Amino acid sequence: MTDQHQDVIEPGTDTPQADYSIDEALRRSLRRAIEAEDVAAIDMLMDPLHPADIADLLEQVSQGDRAAWLALWSSGIDGEVLSELDEGLREEVIGLLPDEVLTEAVRELDSDDVVDLVEYLEDDQQATILGALDATDRLAVERALSYPEDSAGRLMQPEVVHAPEHWTVGQMIDHLRANKDDLPEQFYHVVLTDPRMKPTGYVTLGRMLSAPRETGLSSLTEDSFRVIPATQDEDEVAYAFNQYHLISAPVVDDDGRLVGMITIDDAMIVLDHAAEEDLLRLAGVGEESRLSDKIINTTKQRLPWLFVNLVTAILASLVIAQFEDAIAQIVALAVLMPIVASMGGNAGTQALTVAVRAIATKDLTRANLMRVIGRETGVGLINGVFFAVVMGVIGYVWFGNPGLGLVIAAAMVINLLVAGLAGILVPVALDRMKIDPALASGAFVTTVTDVVGFFAFLGLAVVFLL
Repeated sequence: MTDQHQDVIEPGTDTPQADYSIDEALRRSLRRAIEAEDVAAIDMLMDPLHPADIADLLEQVSQGDRAAWLALWSSGIDGEVLSELDEGLREEVIGLLPDEVLTEAVRELDSDDVVDLVEYLEDDQQATILGALDATDRLAVERALSYPEDSAGRLMQPEVVHAPEHWTVGQMIDHLRANKDDLPEQFYHVVLTDPRMKPTGYVTLGRMLSAPRETGLSSLTEDSFRVIPATQDEDEVAYAFNQYHLISAPVVDDDGRLVGMITIDDAMIVLDHAAEEDLLRLAGVGEESRLSDKIINTTKQRLPWLFVNLVTAILASLVIAQFEDAIAQIVALAVLMPIVASMGGNAGTQALTVAVRAIATKDLTRANLMRVIGRETGVGLINGVFFAVVMGVIGYVWFGNPGLGLVIAAAMVINLLVAGLAGILVPVALDRMKIDPALASGAFVTTVTDVVGFFAFLGLAVVFLL
C-alpha cells in the first residue's frame, strides 16, 4: 500500500500517477476488513496513509461502516486525523471514540488546532476535550475561545518565538537551543518586541541562520511585517496573507501587545473555506452542505432556497399571464420565450459570479465600479447583438415570420444588456446593505432576467405583431 500523498507507481508502468484520491481497491479492502472484524488487516491498510487520507476515508464510508470501523480501530485515530476531518463529521466521530483515545489524541495537537476542533462542538464534548488538556494548554484554548467567533484570536497559536529587539543572532540561537522543548512544532519567524511586548518586526529563520553571530536581529527584519489585531475577522486575515504573501504574522491585543501567531497553513484553510462557502451559497445549497450530511439536514438547507426560486418563478409566470391573448394568437411566442429568459439568466450568472468573487477579493471597489459597469454593459450589448442576429435568423427560418425574428432579436439585446447590469449592480447593492452577495444575489438576478426577458419579448410582440 502506497502513501496516498505520494506519486503512485502503477504496476507495469514507470510513470507516477499524480492522482491523490483514495483508491477504490483500498475502500473495498477496508470494507472487507471491517466486516470480518480483522483489526490486523485494518492496521495494515491504515499504517501507510497520511492522516488526511484516513479522514477522507472516514467521510466517504457509510455511517454504519464508520461506527463499526471506529469500534474496532479507535486507537488508531490521533489528533491529526481529527483536525483533518470535515467539521460536520467531527462531532459524530468524537462521540464514537473512548475517552482515553480522545484524551491522547487532543494532547498531540497544537492549541490552535484544539480550538478549531472544539469551537463548534456541544458543551459536553467540549468539556471532555478541555478536561484532557494540561492546565497550560487548557488556559490557552479557553483564552482563544473567549475571542469572537471567526476572529484572528480563534485562528492564532499562542506559542510564539520572540526576542528583545536589541538581541544579536548569537543570543537568539543560544536561546533557541536552550529552550528547544518549549518551541512550537513549526515556526518561520522570530518576532522582535520592545520592552512593552509590542512587536516591532520579525526575522526569518533563513536570514538569521545565515548571518554572523554578532549581527543585530533588528538589522535583519523583513519588509513584509504586518501586525494583526486579535479581534480582526478571519476573512480579513486570510486576505492579508494572500495580498502581502505572508508566511506568518504576529497577533496583538487591544493594547498592541503580542499574544499569538498566525501561520500560512491556517490562513489558507480560511481562504479555502471562504471559496467553498461562496460556491455553495451561489448554488443555493447552504454554506455548510457536505456529502456526509444526513438527509434531513440536507433537506433543511436546500428547501428555503427552492422556496425562494418558486416565488420568483411565480412572479415570472404572472408577467406571462398578462400576455395570454397574445400567446394564444401567436403560438410561436410560447416556443421562443424560454430562450430569451434562459440566455438572460446565464449571462446574469456569469456577471454575478465575477462580481461576487471580485467583492470577496476586494478587487471591485467604489473607485473602479463605474468602469466595471461600463465593461459589463459593453459585453452585454455585444453579446446581445450577436445572439440577436442568430435568433433573428432562426426565428425567421423556423416560423417564416420576419417580424417575429426582429422581435426576438430586440428582446435578446435588451435582456442580455440588463443581465450584465444586474449581475454587477445586485451584488454591489447587497454588499452595501451588509448582506452577503453570494447568499442572495442569485435569486434577485434570476428574477430580473426572467421578468425583463418575458416582458420585453411578449411586450414587443404585442406592439409590433398584433
